[in-house]
Amino acid sequence: MDAELNVKEDEFYPLRRRFRGFLPVVVDVETGGFNPRTDGLLQIAAVMVRMNAQQELYLHRTLSYQVQPFEGANLDPKALEFNGIKPWHPFRFAVPEQEAIETIFKAIRTEIKLNECNRAILVGHNAGFDLSFVHAAAERIGVKRNPFHMFSILDTVSLGALAFGQTVLAKSVQAAGIPWDNKEAHSATYDAQKTAELFCHIINRWQQLNAVAPGAEMAS
Repeated sequence: MDAELNVKEDEFYPLRRRFRGFLPVVVDVETGGFNPRTDGLLQIAAVMVRMNAQQELYLHRTLSYQVQPFEGANLDPKALEFNGIKPWHPFRFAVPEQEAIETIFKAIRTEIKLNECNRAILVGHNAGFDLSFVHAAAERIGVKRNPFHMFSILDTVSLGALAFGQTVLAKSVQAAGIPWDNKEAHSATYDAQKTAELFCHIINRWQQLNAVAPGAEMAS
C-alpha cells in the first residue's frame, strides 16, 4: 500500500546536508517474535520525510505491506496475541517478503537520489529492533543494494526522553500534542506514521528553538 501525506512538492529541498548525507526513513515492523533470523516478518511500513524551504521536516509518502511469513518462520502465539495479526487470514492480502522489501528499497533509493544523500538511516521507536528485522529480511532474499546503514539509527525513544521525559511511543506522541488512537496502535502503518510525526515534531521544534544558523546553507 502506498499513501501520500502532506505533500508539498513546491517546497521540496534536498536533505543532503541536514543529517550528514543520511536520508531519514521511518520504519516500523510487526513480527512473530523477537528473533529477526527465526521469527516471521508480518508487516512493514516505511515513511519518507522531506524538507521545505524553512528546513522543516514533513511526512511525504508511506509504503506499507502485509507480509507472508518466510518458509519455516517461527510465529510466537504471544507475539500474535499482542499485535493482533492473523498470518493466514484470507483478507490480509499479504505479499511475499521479497516483494515488500524490494519495493520499499527501490522507493528509498529513489528518495536518496532525489535528496542528494549517500544512504538511508532508519528512524524508529526502539529502532534497533526494526533495523535487525529489515537486515535479516534483506539477507534472506539476497538483496545486493540495501540502502540502510548497517548499524546507525535515529531512535525516537531517546528523542522522546530528551524532549518530553517520555520513552513510550504513545506517551511521547501525546506529549507532543499529536493525536493518538490506542485502537489503531500496533499496526506497522499507524505506528510508523505516528513515529514519523513525532520525529518531525521534535526535529522541527529543536530547529525553531536554536534558530539553526546554517539553515540557508543546508538548502543551497
